[in-house]
Amino acid sequence: MGMQPVSTPVRLAIFARYPEAGKAKTRLIPALGDEGAALVYRRLLERTVTAARQSGLAFELRVTGAAPALFRQWLGDDIEAVEQGGGDLGERLTRAAAPGMVIGSDAPGLTPALLRSAAGALENAPAVIGPARDGGYYLLGFNAPVPFAFSDMEWSTPAVFEETMRRLESHGITPAILPTLADIDTIDDLAEWPELLP
Repeated sequence: MGMQPVSTPVRLAIFARYPEAGKAKTRLIPALGDEGAALVYRRLLERTVTAARQSGLAFELRVTGAAPALFRQWLGDDIEAVEQGGGDLGERLTRAAAPGMVIGSDAPGLTPALLRSAAGALENAPAVIGPARDGGYYLLGFNAPVPFAFSDMEWSTPAVFEETMRRLESHGITPAILPTLADIDTIDDLAEWPELLP
């Protein structure tokens, strides 16, 4: 009798930028100013990291805008933080290992339970996706690498979710679909989340 192969646990990669005033959440700057917008981003990322911790999943931060050490100083010494590396968002996302899930920190409705159910979905489906209300997605999980889902994508358009679905399906992948969540991009999006306001 051979040993059962141990399935690699799904690893969550949180894509994060340092909340530097003027560089974070720029679409909130007209309403909140540089500092205010950066503070909202700081709170969003803290909330996302808390959800990841409480989910019990293995996770790492993939960071830009400051050295990984600064993120650890801010969010905890136990956090694994690695550089995102160069290239556009698509190239950076491609570097996340499979089996894995990639998320940003724009969806304050992302709960530990939702992260666990996303990881659980990968036990039965080749991929999992969480649609965002603005037409993008807040989570993409995959058992095998899906570089075609990331390359040459026009990010931040209302067609990102549909286009990603089309690409997955053209590769024979039918993803499990999570509940739709709101993304925080504009001041109107913050109406439902007053606790994030500066």
